[in-house]
Amino acid sequence: MPTWFCSRAWFSHVGPFDEGGQGVPEDLLFFYEHLRKGGGVIRVNQSLLLYRYHPRAATHSVLETTIWTHRVRFLEEQALPRWAAFTIWNAGKQGRRLYRSLTAASQRKVVAFCDVDENKIRKGFYCHEDSQERPKPRIPILHFRAARPPFVICVKLCIPGRQELRELQA
Repeated sequence: MPTWFCSRAWFSHVGPFDEGGQGVPEDLLFFYEHLRKGGGVIRVNQSLLLYRYHPRAATHSVLETTIWTHRVRFLEEQALPRWAAFTIWNAGKQGRRLYRSLTAASQRKVVAFCDVDENKIRKGFYCHEDSQERPKPRIPILHFRAARPPFVICVKLCIPGRQELRELQA
């Protein structure tokens, strides 16, 4: 797990961790507040800290769904207001999950899904069956080379046997 650090003055400016109790991703919430207040990120390519990991760590109490919800809300707050339209890169489970997690206003900005999987592309569209809209939204599924930015990328990079994903990383 990567970690990060900041000065005590910046920490005081951003505000304290959310000590809401078990299951609160306080480091993620602090990081988002850091970004909201104009903080940046610089990569340091050396180990500066040895992190101890153990099965009883508090991090295990944070549900994946909690982190997902915070990520989607931050995306809708920080990036999507600046975009009139965008493409979701992944017509699979993660991309569809993102689409369904967005507010109706953000869903209307999705102009397409894109993917590398010919089976998904051949299907031609994703129909959001749970939508209350009539007719139900049908979002095109395009080959990634035909898609237009900006993109929200929902690609799992560690899928065994998926050569096309390894090629995209190179």
